[in-house]
Amino acid sequence: MQNSKITVGIVGGAGYTAGELVRLLLHHPHATIGAVVSSTQAGQPLHSVHDDLLGDTDLTFASELAGDEDVVFLCLGHGHSRKWLLEANLPTSTKVIDLSNDFRLAADRDVAGRHFVYGLPEMNREQIRTANSIANPGCFASAIQLALLPLAAAGQLHDAVHVSAITGSTGAGRGLVETTGYTWRTGNISTYKTFTHQHLGEIGETLVGLQPGFAEPVRFVPYRGNFTRGIFASVYTSCELLVPEVQKLYTDYYRDAPFTVVSDKEIHLKQVVNTNKCLLHVSRHDDQVLITSALDNLLKGASGQAIQNMNLLFGLEETAGLGIKASFF
Repeated sequence: MQNSKITVGIVGGAGYTAGELVRLLLHHPHATIGAVVSSTQAGQPLHSVHDDLLGDTDLTFASELAGDEDVVFLCLGHGHSRKWLLEANLPTSTKVIDLSNDFRLAADRDVAGRHFVYGLPEMNREQIRTANSIANPGCFASAIQLALLPLAAAGQLHDAVHVSAITGSTGAGRGLVETTGYTWRTGNISTYKTFTHQHLGEIGETLVGLQPGFAEPVRFVPYRGNFTRGIFASVYTSCELLVPEVQKLYTDYYRDAPFTVVSDKEIHLKQVVNTNKCLLHVSRHDDQVLITSALDNLLKGASGQAIQNMNLLFGLEETAGLGIKASFF
């Protein structure tokens, strides 16, 4: 596909993740947008919903796909992608990248003659390259797994894993609910889905896949933050390795990962917002190793990672279309 452009379709085009996909794909050197499907906005210009696109594109929302797409991104709500795929009768040659929770667990990955590969490039890069369908990881799951992959791959998880992580309001989607509103979020913070978050399932399967027999709990406390985008996670567990050994473990594991970077100094959220990067910092406190992880929930946690997976599916440079600058100031 290096010499011809990939034709892309997007289903569920009015949401945040779809808007991010459009922004990225408009500037992708090897892709062109065909149809952006929305059941509620068909016939309206994209900028009527994604109003920052005014002046960037004259595309309008469609009621259905054109039928000539090389790849389709599903940006539907959790539980809706499976139903859509069963009814759509897509050609088997059309690749699918799903951004919902529908196909992330091993028991859910076979549907409509397709097998979904879990799309975490830092773990499954080679499987993604030869796949037909991709289950894009969740945003919290991406931040937490990237903090733990090197330890699990080295068989160094021996105790419960503790996670505290905070996300911006866009993590809840575009639908208006009380806890995403300005007056509720501003100057406020709260926990939700404590120890029961839906991303724990995919995190657990990944850790066991890398370190068979790992049966300790992952105790996850998610927080709602009073900002719009980004995830900052603190992950800690007991570990016998010394700091230099842990740091080498991480730098070696991510040596060929273009978007996951191990920092020598403490990290913060502004370094990653509006990028496809995940930054990690490793330290040790008594017998605990602490990994802090930061990423943009709409990019590396969703649409940016989906483009990264598309690049791998079509044999493109993994970083194509993803050279975007952090909104630092």
